[in-house]
Amino acid sequence: MDSRIFKIINYYKTLFFGITLVGFFAILAIFADYLAPFDPLEVNTEIVFVAPGSKHIAGTDYLGRDLLSRLIIGSRVSLIVGFFSMSFSMVIGVSLGLISGFFGSWIDNVLMRITDTMLAFPRLVLALTITAFLGQSIENVILALTITNIPQFSRLIRGETLSLMTRDFIRAARSFSASKIRIMIVHLLPNVTNLVLVQASLTIAHAILAEASMSFLGLGVPPPHPSWGSMLQSGYNYMGDAPWLAIVPGTTIFLAVMGFNFLGEGLEQYVSKTHKSG
Repeated sequence: MDSRIFKIINYYKTLFFGITLVGFFAILAIFADYLAPFDPLEVNTEIVFVAPGSKHIAGTDYLGRDLLSRLIIGSRVSLIVGFFSMSFSMVIGVSLGLISGFFGSWIDNVLMRITDTMLAFPRLVLALTITAFLGQSIENVILALTITNIPQFSRLIRGETLSLMTRDFIRAARSFSASKIRIMIVHLLPNVTNLVLVQASLTIAHAILAEASMSFLGLGVPPPHPSWGSMLQSGYNYMGDAPWLAIVPGTTIFLAVMGFNFLGEGLEQYVSKTHKSG
């Protein structure tokens, strides 16, 4: 049994590596208040720019705040932004994709032209524009990233829906006079779930990176909330005197994004193998 489990893990090593990293950051975010060794907002000018050591594992910043505590609390902000923006964009995008692919005609044309217009703008630029107009807040960052990620879901699901509409089980459902809502919810939606899960994981990775970029540019999560992007921006100014202030949050962002990307890639591999074996 142990040998069999090892073979499965080895076969889907990308997926398990992604799950491990994502699980690690999820635990950090959920139990951040208990895991943070110090108050992330506590200023102590007597311990400014303390290098990483036994007491302050990741060092302290220019205000004497413990960097590890700020990273741990910041994980909550990044994952909240990533999860909620993904969830909202997934619900809206999947719904629009199903409607567009199922009904076709002028409905498909209108929805896809709107989608094409949104895709014409780089996602980060559009998100920055929305946040600059609405103002800095976690809610506005989530709203901006939700809007910019809708087209990815709607395009993907619309294409898959068009493919499924030619399948025999859809024709059979129509021959039995199944309602349009029933066909979309009972027959189409379950068959696009695997694609949705893969896209959802990749969307969270993009949202975490986008939030960090927005905070780095001063249009993300407002202070005093610890944010990986704002920590990286402030650390960048002290690269000569305290390089850990930029290296530590930069590495954290890299690992978090890599974890969700590996999770998405592993899920895609698993879905592909499942379809082949089926």
